[in-house]
Amino acid sequence: MASTLPDPHPAPRPTAAEGGTTATGAPGHTAGVETHGIDPVPDSERRGRPRELFSVWAAANVNYLSLVVGGALVLTGLNLWQALAVIVVGNLFWLLTGLLAVPGPVAGAPSEVVTRALYGVRGNRVNNAVTGWLISVCYFALNLAAAATAAFSLAARTGLPLNTGVKATVVVGIAAVTLAISVYGHAAIVRLYPPITLVLTAVFAVLGVAVLRHTDFGHVPGQHPAGTAPWATALSGVALIASGPLSYTTSADFSRYLPRGTSPRAVAGWTALGGFVPGVLVCGLGACAATAVDMGDPQSSLQRLLPGWFRPVFLLALVLGTIALNALTAYSAGLALQAVGLRIRRSLSVLVDGAVSVSLTLYALLVSDFLDTVGDVLQLTVLLLGPGTAVYATDIVLRRNHYDGPALADETPGGPFWYTGGVNRSGALALAAGVTASALCVDSVYTGPVAAALGGIDLALPAGLVVASGTYALLARRTVRAG
Repeated sequence: MASTLPDPHPAPRPTAAEGGTTATGAPGHTAGVETHGIDPVPDSERRGRPRELFSVWAAANVNYLSLVVGGALVLTGLNLWQALAVIVVGNLFWLLTGLLAVPGPVAGAPSEVVTRALYGVRGNRVNNAVTGWLISVCYFALNLAAAATAAFSLAARTGLPLNTGVKATVVVGIAAVTLAISVYGHAAIVRLYPPITLVLTAVFAVLGVAVLRHTDFGHVPGQHPAGTAPWATALSGVALIASGPLSYTTSADFSRYLPRGTSPRAVAGWTALGGFVPGVLVCGLGACAATAVDMGDPQSSLQRLLPGWFRPVFLLALVLGTIALNALTAYSAGLALQAVGLRIRRSLSVLVDGAVSVSLTLYALLVSDFLDTVGDVLQLTVLLLGPGTAVYATDIVLRRNHYDGPALADETPGGPFWYTGGVNRSGALALAAGVTASALCVDSVYTGPVAAALGGIDLALPAGLVVASGTYALLARRTVRAG
């Protein structure tokens, strides 16, 4: 391996007119495809302000799935106020997403590289293969299926027959727009997401007025849980909401182009705020809607609350929000594929991710109920994402956010993050301990022994976070050094 890791198979640096960096080296001011992959971003190419991160995360979180998840809380038996409390608590996990973004400006590297400090060069390849790539592809497929369902309704309004050919064309079309944003990269995301945020905010404001007019604030579910069941339901709801922010362990991917001296508090704050505000508002709208309509079929039910002229606008907004969400997912998944060790350009790695995700989505929508199975699997991702987030956050605190981008890029056996055989045993053992604790406490697709002993109360999320963080702090405190 080379001692530094530039974008694999780099192309000659284009001029500003060809779509490369400008004369001042500012990547955020070009119309071309981003040339950086997992290599450190030079200081000369750092631009922007941390407040730009707000629209990046806000646009991605004004989406259809947030409505569905909010409505699902009421369907599980919580009353409206209980559901709203769960939504606020679950979205507080955006604070962790914000913390995980702060190494970006310091290292100039994406999260997929920063985590070499946690797991070692080889150990981090396994981490990226599972949490960075596999889970991202599954989320991409689920979100794409949700967007396609809305687009099918739009197609039906035009009189098009919803046959296999039309459905496949719709899925591929949505994926193509999504992947185009991801391929063009960071500058395109920063430039496009502020107007996308404004458009989605306007649409969901109209939706909010319509929903609140019909909301029953005194709604009591027909099957209200009794005994310990309310606590079990609430904790499961918090884990469900928290799975959103916890899935973004890659938040440094979008902060790494900020200048090295950018305030860590500003990076963490704008990132967290960008996810928290729309997360609470959109999930809250879903919960409010569940008191008036059947959120078991949210798309058609919500349309009954809307004026006729606004229904296609609403459907278009659902598609747009999912595109914004999946563009971030595909971007990070492409970096993860590089970090696994695949020597291809970032733009090509994004297309590989998209091809796999589209194939899964088409198979699910046209052939089988595959996404139902994937949905069950994703309920268990909190078992891995919670402990993984905890180890990462603890490392940031222990190192006081001191990360050296060139040192992190060194993959040689003599490099500072090679550890023992390419694996940092402290990180690997802490992650394993956290996942084990979560697995013992989960009550989702299966019931762990601790959850069974507690009458179905699911403590997988807090158990995984506490055990993983505590174990890593104990094992790594004496060995962690500024990268």
